Amino acid sequence: MSSPIRTSASGRRRIAARLLGERGAAAVEFALIAPVLLLLLLGIVEFSKAFHDQASLSAAAREGARAMALGNTPAEARAAVRSAANGLSLTDAQITLSPANCTALVNGKPATITVTVRHHQTFVAGLLGGAGLDLTGKAAMRCGG
Repeated sequence: MSSPIRTSASGRRRIAARLLGERGAAAVEFALIAPVLLLLLLGIVEFSKAFHDQASLSAAAREGARAMALGNTPAEARAAVRSAANGLSLTDAQITLSPANCTALVNGKPATITVTVRHHQTFVAGLLGGAGLDLTGKAAMRCGG
């Protein structure tokens, strides 16, 4: 007849400690918080990219207004906007000049040229359902410098 396996009190404590221990709890907690941290990181990256592009659009509009105010050539103003846009690919449809030329006088004073640049910012991470964000840069300058 075989004898049943007997465990001592200290052996039972070790088994109970192993079953009731917190081994792996840190991994489970990290698995729960990791998606939130990743979403926060992607949000910071997307916001900083949109902020940079907005600043680039404003600077590009300012350069376009300056070029139009000094040179009175719409093609030159659009080229100045595109070259100052820091890597953003802009088309002529996204660049609006108002008025079309700087020769007009308003109440005996030089007109003010306004350049508006529009750009649709899409999010890399697909946040907000991939809808993106419309950014606008605007600058005004008196014609003739």
